[in-house]
Amino acid sequence: MDGLPLISICIPAFERTPYLKRLLDSIEIQSFRDFEIVITDDSPGREVQTLAAEHVLNPCIRYFKNLQTLGSPENWNESIRKSRGPWIKIMHDDDWFRESDSLKIFAEATQTARSSFYFSGYTNVFTSGAEQEIKINRFQLDRIKKNPEILLAANRIGPPSVVIFKRDEAVQFDPRLQWLVDIDFYIRYLKKNPSAEWIEANLVRIGISVSQVTQRSFGKPTIEIPERFLLNEKLDPQSSKYLPIFDSWWRFIRNLSIKDLAQINGSGYTGNIPPFVAAMIKTQTRIPEILLKNGFSSKFFMFLHYLRTKGPS
Repeated sequence: MDGLPLISICIPAFERTPYLKRLLDSIEIQSFRDFEIVITDDSPGREVQTLAAEHVLNPCIRYFKNLQTLGSPENWNESIRKSRGPWIKIMHDDDWFRESDSLKIFAEATQTARSSFYFSGYTNVFTSGAEQEIKINRFQLDRIKKNPEILLAANRIGPPSVVIFKRDEAVQFDPRLQWLVDIDFYIRYLKKNPSAEWIEANLVRIGISVSQVTQRSFGKPTIEIPERFLLNEKLDPQSSKYLPIFDSWWRFIRNLSIKDLAQINGSGYTGNIPPFVAAMIKTQTRIPEILLKNGFSSKFFMFLHYLRTKGPS
């Protein structure tokens, strides 16, 4: 890797040049300089190309115009494929580094040799101007290390912009997914390359807007249902016996108001439906809606169902 940058900052871009400029400006002030910037442009126009050519960072930028629109997340994969560094730092174009030393702290973590996957604290920044600081505790981190599939219950890592990982050509983002694409990648990467390490510093700001794929996908059965089952096909068949994951399935069925197997097939998923899912749907249809929608009583019924079907182990 002599002569190559330590870190490849991979930016899968699509229009939204004001956001992209904000990201590039945050990179320009970084105290750590051993990096390259790879921009793979999915935009129909030339606005991203113009910004890349005119920005002060141009000497560090390797710009690629996709010959055809790849979409998310295949454009993420393309950006990684075009990169050269041993460490990959994906940055979505609407996210940006919080401080001038953010990249330096990421880089220092990569030199500790504790892991090939690090993630940091971050701040969600909403279009209203409101902010939400996100971090995890050691108990949550230990659970991820012990069993990455716990991320299906709750994504405690965060979006890809808060992660830096060592290049692994064998693990890519699944282009069939939108809603669960990051969780799916984390689980597969960490099962192959254990274990995750958390950088406690808050290093990245995450822009939250309705234009994001994840925001547009939220609550849509035709997206969430097929993706949930596609991801489940990759998991350990015994993972559903783990109570947090079992509970996440319960909430998934409840929140999307799935009343029968026909709804799952009608969503576009035609694969195998695990028996425990069918049993869970049947149980929920027997519970009054007012109790099912109440967090406390729903949790109570979930646990009873868990004891009856899985046992306490």
